[in-house]
Amino acid sequence: MSALFGHVKGAFTGAVQSRPGLLRTADAGVLLLDEIGELGLDEQAMLLRAVEDKAFLPVGTDREVQSDFQLVAGTNRDLGQAVRTGRFRDDLLARINLWTFRLPGLRERPEDIAPNLDYELDRYAEAQGRRVTFSREARDAFLRFATARDAEWSANFRDFNAALVRMATLAPGGRITTAIVEDEIARLRESWAAPAAGQGGGLVERFLAAERIAQLDRFERTQLEDALAVCLEARSLSEAGRRLFSASRTRRTTANDADRLRKYLTRFGLAWQDLGS
Repeated sequence: MSALFGHVKGAFTGAVQSRPGLLRTADAGVLLLDEIGELGLDEQAMLLRAVEDKAFLPVGTDREVQSDFQLVAGTNRDLGQAVRTGRFRDDLLARINLWTFRLPGLRERPEDIAPNLDYELDRYAEAQGRRVTFSREARDAFLRFATARDAEWSANFRDFNAALVRMATLAPGGRITTAIVEDEIARLRESWAAPAAGQGGGLVERFLAAERIAQLDRFERTQLEDALAVCLEARSLSEAGRRLFSASRTRRTTANDADRLRKYLTRFGLAWQDLGS
């Protein structure tokens, strides 16, 4: 809170001098708050007032300060879901959700893989003082894997950087071999498969028992996971049905999306009321 809104001298133990805070420093400029979804509810309430009224109270004083700033916020969380679970204020989301831009993940940008492969090797050489290269066969094998449609890169460039660091560290004589690439591919596949095996706390695990999950094919599980995500974002069964069946409903003579979704959920022993709880 002090970092955002500042504090006055003596506001708390260790506050030996006043601090303006980020909001006040951004006056007449732009404030970028990355991972805004990690703010606590108290900080969210103060930020809402600062955005709406351009005024706030630094820690330790009841004297308002003014700041007129533009806010750009980033998050990797689903803020709509955070609102529904009480972790994010709906009024703050409504205020900051004026323009929204989704940044595609690494798996959606295969054209970025090859140039970043060279970039990460350059970073490794600079940090370690040791130049590492791929054999031609090893590079081709890694790029085939990295750009394949089933390469998840769930942590995006953090995954990618870690993979390159591991391979470079293990490279004998500074040369990454096909064997090293194959070991790394196996490690990545195992780490990405962990959530699908029920270790990641996904929506399927949240609503189905382990014995029921074990009966699902991978295709069924993926489909159900997406359907559940849409249901949790929708305000009604009908709205969720419209979103899930938006394409196929145009080819039907009658469109009862709510009933169709209800029957789909029943196949897994679920009801709309279960999702709300």
